[in-house]
Amino acid sequence: MADIFAWLFSFFTLIALIVLVIYQLMCLADLEFDYINPYDSSSRINKVVLPEYITLGVLCCFYLVTGHWIMSLFCAPYAYYNVRLYRQGKHLVDVTEIFNMLPREKKQRLFKLFYLIFILFVSLFWLIYTTLDDDYD
Repeated sequence: MADIFAWLFSFFTLIALIVLVIYQLMCLADLEFDYINPYDSSSRINKVVLPEYITLGVLCCFYLVTGHWIMSLFCAPYAYYNVRLYRQGKHLVDVTEIFNMLPREKKQRLFKLFYLIFILFVSLFWLIYTTLDDDYD
């Protein structure tokens, strides 16, 4: 039963991460269509970047602690990418360069979104598998 709760925690954490990335994409799209000014857009994105990184780090550590090694390996490249961006100081969006970096920032977040959706489907598979396996035991 504890394994089911672990997968449920993983599922809801992944949903929260997907919402954060979609929020960032919406801010970039609003900027692209000139619905919002660059300062507001970059400040909104910068407010959710660190919570996204921390949440993914907690999820990766959670997989390690609970013994789900394969899921931890799936999260590792994404976590490494986030750590690398943070250490290089490229994790925040610069107000003055946001228009020049708009296509790159959108592609980066779309890639993150697709990767998180992949991890979500794998997590959902394991949640269903664990639930069905507990019913037959």
